[in-house]
Amino acid sequence: MSHFGEHVTYDGYGGAYAALDDCVTVTQALTDLVAELGMTVLGGPEVYRAMANDKKDPGGWTGMVVLQESHISIHTFPARGFLSADVYTCQNGLDVAVIQRFLRIRFGIADEEVHFLKRGTRYPSHDIHPQSP
Repeated sequence: MSHFGEHVTYDGYGGAYAALDDCVTVTQALTDLVAELGMTVLGGPEVYRAMANDKKDPGGWTGMVVLQESHISIHTFPARGFLSADVYTCQNGLDVAVIQRFLRIRFGIADEEVHFLKRGTRYPSHDIHPQSP
């Protein structure tokens, strides 16, 4: 094993306002992406309205689903046509193209920025602390 897990960060630009500003769309996207990737839900999805602040955030929706394999989060900024998402898993072999295509179609994304990270490149191959009885 060369690494513990994999993390995809996705930033989508020029997204469809109606999709980005819809709680049901965000909730369903979290549910459907989990199914698309064959992962197991431990909790959620939970989606909340994030109010605008006086900095750079015009408000939108933020949601997360906790997975046996880790988590998926989606943050929308409808007024800016922007979506930020993370898919993190302890599995190896994450299909980045599936994630890109899914988010692009679901939110009408015109342009995207995607990063793939290997996590835990020095993850121990054995337990370093004894288990408690």
